Amino acid sequence: MQRAAARLASWTAPQPFTAAARAPRAARRMAAPVQAAAGSDWLSQDERRMLHAVYRVGDMDKTIKYYQECFGMKLLRYRDIPEDKYSNAFLGYGPEETHFAMELTYNYGVDSYDLGEGFGHFGIAAPDVYKLVDAVKAAGGNVSREAGPVKGGKTVIAFVDDPTGYKFELIQREGEIPEPLAQVMLRVGDLDRSIKFYTEVLGMKLLRTRDNPEYKYTLAFLGYGPEESSTVFELTYNYGKEGYEKGNAYAQVAISTKDVYKTAEQVKAAGGNVTREPGPVPGIGTKILACTDPDGYKIVFVDNEDFLKELEQK
Repeated sequence: MQRAAARLASWTAPQPFTAAARAPRAARRMAAPVQAAAGSDWLSQDERRMLHAVYRVGDMDKTIKYYQECFGMKLLRYRDIPEDKYSNAFLGYGPEETHFAMELTYNYGVDSYDLGEGFGHFGIAAPDVYKLVDAVKAAGGNVSREAGPVKGGKTVIAFVDDPTGYKFELIQREGEIPEPLAQVMLRVGDLDRSIKFYTEVLGMKLLRTRDNPEYKYTLAFLGYGPEESSTVFELTYNYGKEGYEKGNAYAQVAISTKDVYKTAEQVKAAGGNVTREPGPVPGIGTKILACTDPDGYKIVFVDNEDFLKELEQK
């Protein structure tokens, strides 16, 4: 009886289910669409641009010389970080303030990398691919696919391999070519899912798609501007292929943003996977944010104001 009395004494009657009790759950249900709306607003306000592709090379000096002599690129800037045992070289066809660049990373003592099968190629647009191929050969470059029309189309292309093994597609284009660094090609396992991510999370536009049933693949081109004047992503879906080994060579693409903190909230609200919270890079100070796409490819957002300050110090 005493134990029963003790249990009875400690028992608390349940509180009636009131509107006040329902309020916290209702607030949580309302928070998601409110956050999504706020993220969408920021997406329309932000000004984004593809800045550079980051990847690892086994011989920095040899690669710089190869890009200069075979592709006609310029060395835009170079930095060595001995305390962290790596160096970076930025190459391209125009100033980084307005042009895309290739950011080469050399890690001290590492002379080779596994390219995997997910990364496809970088694209370079040129007025005459046949002449460019001749120039590459004259400079000692490795042409892995001779110039000629693409399968199933008329565009003249060729492929060149750099010293580490990265493939560069040479793409013939008529008229003015304001940005020769034309594309970054990645292979994806679900094209619709990837298009949704690149448009809704990264804020890119779907520029065009091309299906090639004869060769069992589909392409989607996405970016922040037209293909003729800016660098874009070329996503490739091979029929029935749902995943790819990434290797450890290709790293990421960097994209500018006006505010990495607001972009982080927008990415999360849109369902993106943030892998590095926004904040400054140790030793450099530039604020960045990192996330991954549905296939695991890394995207880094860079504070544009910090990026421009970084360029002033080169």
